[in-house]
Amino acid sequence: MQTDRYTRIVLTAIALLLAAIACRPLLNPAPALANVSGNDIFIEPGVHSLRSPDGSKQLLGKVVIDLRTGNVWGFPTLATAPYPIEVTRSEPPTSTPFLLGRFDLDAMQK
Repeated sequence: MQTDRYTRIVLTAIALLLAAIACRPLLNPAPALANVSGNDIFIEPGVHSLRSPDGSKQLLGKVVIDLRTGNVWGFPTLATAPYPIEVTRSEPPTSTPFLLGRFDLDAMQK
């Protein structure tokens, strides 16, 4: 008889503790974290005509903004496709960015 009462008390305590663990996320949810990977960049949709500030380059490509610094980079794609294409080579090309300009993001805080 004593063993039965002890078993019920222990099982009830286990059930209550498990319920407390299960209800904790409902009562105190963890905050949602966006952009956890650390890549603070924005990639402009579509392909645009890119022109270097000195006028030495003008070609099609993607515009990427570094949200930490405000730097605006141009990644040449050499075509209207959203990724680099070079039809004369069999291996995939690598697009090397060049600086287009800078947004003064710090001025928005004032």
